[in-house]
Amino acid sequence: MNDRPTTDTIAAIATAPGAGGVGIVRLSGPRALAIAESIGGRALLPRRAVRAVFADADGAAIDDGIVLAFPGPHSFTGEDVAELQAHGSPVLLRRLVERCCELGARQARPGEFSERAFLNGKLDLVQAEAIADLIAASDLRAARAARRSLEGVFSQRIDTIAATLLRLRIHVEAAIDFVDEPIETLGIAGVRVDLDRLVDDLRRLIAEAERGRRLRDGLHAVLLGPPNAGKSSLLNALSGDARAIVADIAGTTRDVVRETVRIDGLELELSDTAGLREGGDAIEREGMRRAHAELQRADVALLVLDARDPQSGRAALEAASVGVPARLWILNKADLLEPAAAGTAAQADEVRVSALTGEGMPALHAALRGLAAGGAPEAAEGEFSARARQVEGLGRTLEHALAATAELTAERMELAAEELRLAHLALGEITGQTSADDLLGHIFSSFCIGK
Repeated sequence: MNDRPTTDTIAAIATAPGAGGVGIVRLSGPRALAIAESIGGRALLPRRAVRAVFADADGAAIDDGIVLAFPGPHSFTGEDVAELQAHGSPVLLRRLVERCCELGARQARPGEFSERAFLNGKLDLVQAEAIADLIAASDLRAARAARRSLEGVFSQRIDTIAATLLRLRIHVEAAIDFVDEPIETLGIAGVRVDLDRLVDDLRRLIAEAERGRRLRDGLHAVLLGPPNAGKSSLLNALSGDARAIVADIAGTTRDVVRETVRIDGLELELSDTAGLREGGDAIEREGMRRAHAELQRADVALLVLDARDPQSGRAALEAASVGVPARLWILNKADLLEPAAAGTAAQADEVRVSALTGEGMPALHAALRGLAAGGAPEAAEGEFSARARQVEGLGRTLEHALAATAELTAERMELAAEELRLAHLALGEITGQTSADDLLGHIFSSFCIGK
């Protein structure tokens, strides 16, 4: 896969910033083993820990520790790799990197070790991105999902669909050479059946990838409701802070107030918006316009109503939230209900809470976690992490596959072949088979240095 062979050796601190018991300096490239042997003053054995005193150019000791050698191609990057494991002093680790550079290495760019692993065919792009997702995982479920992507669970699903696409492309393109033959004799009916099955597989994969994206990125939720329904109080209750101004005066919230909160490991980007109602002054109307704009990029609409009158404003909220992937009705101010009304159960798609007293908040937390999981159980079997660009790439693949189905139905074979080619190309961009260099640079630049 590597059409950009590297001749330089890179070095970087591979452990987290700050002091620690152990710190690691990693080298990769043609001079990695020679540099490590020079610093440690010891011959290295493949995959064997060798104790050494790390010395500078004058022979003075920098530190003592362990050296590990991983000759290529059986290493993380596919190149010769060495690790200097020293005490975790940032000063000592920086000095070791400087010494590596004095001996012919250079400072690695962010993500360059993973980039080399990708370029040398040790990982595909999905697996490489999963490394960064695993490092950044905010809870155990997200970490497990990232680990599954790193192990190739997501990639294997993509490769299976890609293989089917390639087979269908070959069949359709071969059939173009026999345009005078009846369509029934060319096996196109079987192609349509296989393409329909592929479309179903793509839709399932998109749904699972979207769940993986939410695990990685969290949910973007918009609080929407009529004035004085308690949206701002609910934002404050979820964030645990008086983030939004609360008052009994209608129209207090006039702009979008954003807050990122974490609920049982789920990251939630909450947006409190202006109350929806007819009228209001120019500033309040602008706030309502921004509320509608915020909904355009929301994963879920949290529709807040007063529990004492849950029908008031419901129709307007239903209309405003059309097109949002998911909705949750929240009946706030449950502490003000009459005893008879409080004893009745809420509907299946509703959660009854009191932002003031905390009543019903655990149930709200559970409902939000369920929305993030897309209806899947906690720690669903085979769950993997995904990124927005990967979900978008699957979406484009599906669009081209559906277009190919329409062209086949109309017996426009050349156009069907082109749509299948574009679908195959879009799928290849996800794993890096057809990725441009500028995309790779953008992806790996977001990694930490030393990984």
